[in-house]
Amino acid sequence: MIIKFWGAARTVTGSMHLLQLRNGRKILLDCGLYQGGGEAAEELNKHWPCDPAELDMVILSHAHIDHCGNIPHLVKDGFKGRIFCTHATFDLATILLTDSAKIQEMDAIHENKWRARKGKKPVEPLYKVKDVAPALNHFYTLPYDNWTKLDEGVELLFQDAGHMLGSAVVSLRIMEDGKMIKLGFTGDVGRYNAPILKDPVSMPPCDYLISESTYGGHEHESIPDSEERLLKIIHETCVVNRGKLVIPAFSVGRTQNLVYSMNRLYNDHRLPKIPVYVDSPLSVNATQVFEMHPECFDEELNDYMRSDPNPFGFNGLHYIRDAEASKALNGRNEPMIVISASGMASAGRILHHIAHTVEDDRNTILIVGYCAEGTLGERLVNGEQEIKIHGEPYQVRARIEKLNAYSGHADQPEMYQYIRKSQDPSQIKSIFLVHGEEVRSLAFQAYLQEKGYQQVTVPHRGDMVEI
Repeated sequence: MIIKFWGAARTVTGSMHLLQLRNGRKILLDCGLYQGGGEAAEELNKHWPCDPAELDMVILSHAHIDHCGNIPHLVKDGFKGRIFCTHATFDLATILLTDSAKIQEMDAIHENKWRARKGKKPVEPLYKVKDVAPALNHFYTLPYDNWTKLDEGVELLFQDAGHMLGSAVVSLRIMEDGKMIKLGFTGDVGRYNAPILKDPVSMPPCDYLISESTYGGHEHESIPDSEERLLKIIHETCVVNRGKLVIPAFSVGRTQNLVYSMNRLYNDHRLPKIPVYVDSPLSVNATQVFEMHPECFDEELNDYMRSDPNPFGFNGLHYIRDAEASKALNGRNEPMIVISASGMASAGRILHHIAHTVEDDRNTILIVGYCAEGTLGERLVNGEQEIKIHGEPYQVRARIEKLNAYSGHADQPEMYQYIRKSQDPSQIKSIFLVHGEEVRSLAFQAYLQEKGYQQVTVPHRGDMVEI
């Protein structure tokens, strides 16, 4: 078997890895969009590790766009096989891929206006909304914790990754020349003792492991401490300064975690009486999908729901779909909390909210998760004093805060804990680190080697390894 590393190699986005079996079968692990990077990203997203028509199947770890977002394009380019995922992943992918298509269509419209003025050729989106439904017809859902035969000599096991609703770690048993190869793929691993979702489930022992490394060299703050910090930031911004708290948050996972934290603070009579707005149609849809899948909730949330059956709603919380209602928030001066996508502040309604708050020192912008290099969120965290939004310059006078505990990714100690639980350093043959900026992956490589895992590599895009 050959593993060809294609996406999320020495970068944190665009997850995609090709398995080429000796019998000619080809399996793709994830099919994500490379996000950020402008024209470079567009070029990366156009190319495949092999002809899509030659692929037999896709195994999808979860529904984040950097893991599933290129699937409609894959189908459009000739893929005819099945896409295997969990039930909740399919439900989320349905709304996330539709949203991705809408964004691409709108981006192309705006780009082509500029290109027309410059006399340049128009661009086409990778895929459109009409391409999503045909792609969804290829999905085939599987439950957690059951080995399933996918093909002659290929068996698949999904186990809960605890990263987002429906996320899975992937285990494969592949027979080649009378010998079984046990291959693991972590997708993205969540945090232990995080709210809402169950803890990550350890995969069986592997011969070879493809592991994420998003937070190599980094340790998150504790979750209980972060809730107290969140309350402190809310009080200082909205009560003391009479300002606005603006929180860029991914529509799936991060937004629900924040709302659940505020719900608990509200029920404990600790949340100040100020309006909270979740301003994202996608967040509203995603929250409804969460409510459809209580089987993914951890024991703590299920216990909590016995006294509060709606953990994603409370008095003072408002979900906004309408664009005009979103714009109206920017004209109001009273204290409020606005949670809006995207989490890296790279696109969407959050840009308008930041533009209207960033120059006022009464306000706070709170970053609650990973921000890739070059995104607005990353520049704010790094302390840039002037930023540009839609080409217009803004002076950063608002307070900038960061809370890592709401991240859906395990930090370095948690990733080591996850791997060490089931993978004996003396037995596993190789670990390949992906889904991390180069400095993060290299840091995690050194850490694992110190812990006794000797065969740890950080592949480049296009690298091929025979196992």
